[in-house]
This record gives sequence, C-alpha cells and structure tokens, in this order.
Amino acid sequence: MRIGNASGFYGDRFDAMREMLTDGPLDVLTGDYLAELTMLILARDRLKDPSAGYARTFLRQLEECLGPAHERGVRIVTNAGGLNPAGLADAVRYLADRLGIPVRVAHVEGDDLTAAHPGSLAAHAYLGGFGIAACLREGADVVVTGRVTDAALVTGPAAAHFGWGPTEYDRLAGAVVAGHVLECGAQATGGNYAFFHEGDVRRPGFPLAEIHADGSCVITKHDGTGGFVDVGTVTAQLLYETAGARYAGPDVTARLDTVRLTQEGPDRVRVEGVRGEAPPPTLKVGVNRLGGFRNEVTFVLTGLDIEEKAALVRQQMGDALAESPPTEARWDLVRTDRPDAETEEMASALLRLVVRDADQQVVGRPLSGAAVELALAGYPGFHVLAPPGKGAPYGVFEDVYVPHSAVTHVAVLHDGRRIPVDPPKASAAPAALQEVSGPPLPEPPPPGPTIRAPLGLLAGARSGDKGCNANVGVWVRTDDAWRWLVHELTADRFRQLIPESRDLPVTRHVLPNLRALNFVVEGILGAGVASQARFDPQAKALGEWLRSRHSDIPEILL
Repeated sequence: MRIGNASGFYGDRFDAMREMLTDGPLDVLTGDYLAELTMLILARDRLKDPSAGYARTFLRQLEECLGPAHERGVRIVTNAGGLNPAGLADAVRYLADRLGIPVRVAHVEGDDLTAAHPGSLAAHAYLGGFGIAACLREGADVVVTGRVTDAALVTGPAAAHFGWGPTEYDRLAGAVVAGHVLECGAQATGGNYAFFHEGDVRRPGFPLAEIHADGSCVITKHDGTGGFVDVGTVTAQLLYETAGARYAGPDVTARLDTVRLTQEGPDRVRVEGVRGEAPPPTLKVGVNRLGGFRNEVTFVLTGLDIEEKAALVRQQMGDALAESPPTEARWDLVRTDRPDAETEEMASALLRLVVRDADQQVVGRPLSGAAVELALAGYPGFHVLAPPGKGAPYGVFEDVYVPHSAVTHVAVLHDGRRIPVDPPKASAAPAALQEVSGPPLPEPPPPGPTIRAPLGLLAGARSGDKGCNANVGVWVRTDDAWRWLVHELTADRFRQLIPESRDLPVTRHVLPNLRALNFVVEGILGAGVASQARFDPQAKALGEWLRSRHSDIPEILL
C-alpha cells in the first residue's frame, strides 16, 4: 500500500498535493495541517466566525486536486478539519457537487473536550486511527478528522487496507513509525537536514511509504522529484519531537529502540523490526488558553560602548515603566556586532525587550510611549527596528491526560451513519511505560589524539517542541563514532554545551539501533510556542546550536 503525504503543517507548499497526485502512483494521500500553535490559530478564527475552525488552505488545494484524485482512485485523509471536521466535510461535499465529482466524504469526531475545560480556547484529545479506518472500510473517498495523532493518518488507512485488529501491536507500531516519518513532509526528504549539502534540497519532493502487511515499510519519494531519502534523513525525522524508546499513542506504543533502517537503494530506506505494545490507559489532551498580552521592542546599539548603552536604555525604560510595571519584562542583548566593522549593520548589536501582562493596556501605550520618547534622549545612535504596537494576545499550551472513556470517538459516514469506535481492548499499566533499560553501552574508544572541533562535523541533530519542553535528537553514522558519542554526550555534558539548560531537568534517552541519543529539556519553552518565551520559540534550531559547540573529538573520527 502506497501512502504519501502532501502537507506537514498549515502553510506548507501549496502545490504539493497536486505534485503528489501527478508525479507517481499512490493509494492514499494524507495531509497533516495541525500543530499545537495551529489549534490556537484555528480557535481564534472560530471566535470570529463559528463556522470556521478548519484549515481553509486544504479546500483551495482540493479545488484543483479532487478531480485528479478521483480519476486515479487515490483516497484522501486529512486532519485539516481542526476544530470543525463536520464543517470541513460539508464544505468538501459542496465543492464536489459544484465540480460534478462523485465522491463520498466522511469525517471523524469526538476529540473536542473544550466544554470539559472551562476557560480554554480549545481542548482536544489526540485520537487514534481506527475512526479513519472505519470511514475507509465503509467506502469513503475523503476522510476529514479533527485532532488525531499525526501518525493516525497512516495507521488508519493501513489498518483498513490490511484488516488489522486493535491488538496487532507490531503491525500497528510499524505503521506509527511510517506515519511519524511522513508527518512532517519534506523533513524526510532532505528538508531541515543537518547534512543538507549531501543532496539537492532546493525543492525537495514529499515522502511516501510503501507499507506491507507485516507493518514494515520502505520510505521513498516519487521518481524525479527533488531532495533525497537516506538512512540519515529518516533517522532525523524518527528522532523529531519524540522522547524515549517508548513512543506512546492512542492505538499502540511503538518501541523506537527496535527500529531497524537499511538503505535498500537510491532514495529507498527499509524500516522493519518495529515492536509494539499496548497503548497507555489515557489519552493526551492539548489545552490552549489565553495567556495574556505581550509587546516587544528591539533597540539597535551601534559601535562602541555596547554594554554601557544597553545599561543606559534598560535604566531609562525601567524608570519610565515603574508607574505601571508589567508582570514580566525580559531583556536579551544579542551581540551581533564586530569590531572595526565594514558595514553599519555588522557594527550593531540588538537589545530586545519583551513585556507580558494580563492587561493589554499595561503592555501597550506605556511601552510604546516610553520607547519612542527616548528617540532624542537616549544613547548615541538611538533607533529601534520597529516601534512597539498595542500589544498582542498570546496563548499557553499544556498537556493533560484523560481515560479513553472520556471521549466518544465516532466515524460519521457519507450517508449519515455513525459508527462508534471502541477504546483499546487492553492498555499498559503506567509503570510499564517507564524507560526501557536497553542493551549495555559499547566500550568507549581507546585513548588517542583529539581535535577541538564542532560536534556537527561528526553528528547530525534535529530538534523541536512539545509543549513547554524541547527535544534534541543527535545521531552519528558509524559504530566508531557511536562508541565515542554515547560516552561523551551525557546529560551533564549537554547542559555544559547548552547553557540555557543548566538549571532545567534534562533527560537522555539512548537508541543504539539508530546510533542516536535523544535529550528532553523540560521547561525551556516557557508555556509553549505561542507564548514566545525565547528567541527560537519552537526550538527548531536548538540542535544546530548544539552541533556548533566544540568538543575534543578523536582525531581518527575526523
């Protein structure tokens, strides 16, 4: 069964859906439009218009792609329904009628728990793939969901196609791994890849998985499309936004420590050996709330006395805001300046002030007025990148967990029939979800000459966000490099290399089959991406920062 993906987020390449349909054969085309931040964006849309709440881009893509999909017999499965899957399903039916294309549209519901979380803008459980499977088994051509796990877009079609039951954990786990590799689109085909220079990634194609009845698969892409697929690109995506060896989901817990990757040919990576276990007894629920209001201003400091200029403006702004101080004021001085610079921009540093408060008035006019009034009364060369505005709302995200019985998972078919989806027949006790011990670590390499060099000359990395936490996956490509890395890059060494993490809990997970380490840094992202608590609010570049840090690397490895 060939399953391709045409979207990794709300805003991904618009033409990808058409390209995936026309560049090669597929059985199912998926589209992943949802992320933690997207749910907040859609919730704000719904506040303005109760009929909104879904990814409108999907409808525009479908206008030119529904015909080709129907002609080729490709079924479409998407979570673009967001907060309003029934509304999007109706919109797709209207579009199909207008285009004169006979398609059966079904949707999945039951994830919306907003009413059970007073004060939230959106609270949605992450459902599994068996609602999607029920829709497909009953003949749906297009299946629209709300908040399901990203991997469910693949496990659902695979379960329907191969007839898998809810306790066929190894097969389901294989599909979860395939879905996790596909879910972020071009990140599996060379996009955002540490060793991007090894292929042409100017316009990477989107990935697809050839899934077999035993749950194994081959990750590939359509012939002639850009980018590349190798063990490294697949490893990078496997590590993305995960934690330990057990990757828990609503249908199955996939054992990432059992994954085996083999380069089968050009742009073909076989994924096999995945073991699965019963899912946990609870479902994850993503809760988005309004956190308050934020405002910011960036002062440009040029030339000499950068530290003294920064101290002056901090004192002046502090005095001006003292009458009505915001709840939080954060200053960051970014030393982008160079001595004896050949351009003014290269001679300048940036001093950023971010304020937050529950009252928009506190972060609005007081900050704007105080910053602008310093224009002729501040440090020499005073100017800002842009004047501050009125202050904008920001959201906060948190995970909570509920029993499976707290949701009513339903497949709503094209003819109006409603098929309830049963919760898992079994679940793993919470104690069983603790980290696995794994095989013993290999012996460290023998002593020898070392070179002080960036870690990234040897190791790849990919990082991302999960609520307030960040994960950084690090991998190497040879056994000798693994012997060094697994002993060198401990959690304590990670804290030394990433000073932001020194006072935070850092957990290291070891994945020997992938020659990989995965670090989870708790709390580094504040209240989640929408709160914009740091320069890189989704920790997308945290791994690249780590790769740029220097270590004493054995000379023989370089």
